[in-house]
Amino acid sequence: MKSNIFTVKRPFSTSHSSVDSKEMKKFQLLAHKWWDEEGEYAALHSMNDIRVPFIRDTLLSMSGNYHLGSPLSGMKILDVGCGGGLLSEPLGRLGASVTGIDPVEDNIRTADQHKSFDPVLAERIQYKSSSLEEIVEESMETFDVIVASEVVEHVADLEMFIKCCSQVLKPEGSLFITTINKTQLSYVLGIVVAEKIMGIVPEGTHEWEKFVPPEELERLLESTGFSVRSVQGMLYNPLSGSWSWVQSTSLNYALHAVRAGAAPQPRTTDTLPQTDVQQSSGTAGTAGPVPDSAV
Repeated sequence: MKSNIFTVKRPFSTSHSSVDSKEMKKFQLLAHKWWDEEGEYAALHSMNDIRVPFIRDTLLSMSGNYHLGSPLSGMKILDVGCGGGLLSEPLGRLGASVTGIDPVEDNIRTADQHKSFDPVLAERIQYKSSSLEEIVEESMETFDVIVASEVVEHVADLEMFIKCCSQVLKPEGSLFITTINKTQLSYVLGIVVAEKIMGIVPEGTHEWEKFVPPEELERLLESTGFSVRSVQGMLYNPLSGSWSWVQSTSLNYALHAVRAGAAPQPRTTDTLPQTDVQQSSGTAGTAGPVPDSAV
């Protein structure tokens, strides 16, 4: 596309979907294991230590309103590919009104059951067994924030996915994505080491061909009317089971973009979040946790 603004007058037809049926089958088998912090989703539990503050602090830096104890109060967040609710719940605890969607019904059942243990979360979070395309018509320009964490490397049609995000996001709304870069290093560490040797995630979880370079993701976002504000490298240390921010985006990375309508601001690529900043090394960690879910 040549235009930097993507304008759509009607929702996309759901006859063509970004959902990959093969990916859905993978996560159907693991739907009951979302809340096992030592199991297949251990790396995602640990990722909350950096991705939740990244989302929270970025949003607070853009807003003049601060609610003590519930800093995200009043914000409507869509968690796409929410899985068992690992990211939806901490965002709800920060005061946000969260809608989590996932095409795998068993994931939604797990998420619903877990949130029911906390009456506050039961009020703030709602889950739907749905793809992103299926909610476009009912949710045009509904959400202040969209989160797609460990999801885009599993979708069948990334361009459609980004366009649908643009449709359901309010003007000046924020989109947060975490995913895996497509590099030789990510193949070695994310596929060979993480899946085949160390078993950090089940073998077959990822397909290297579907990994997304940040440059490609930025191009798609900007052609769809987004302004990319921040791209930060992430690194997982399998020995400590912890994540940290790094300069390099050659493995995992987090991206923040804003839909058209916001006043121009300089993007930040050199200043890392303050949590656990360290320099990247080729042998320090592995890429690619089990994703929050296929979309």
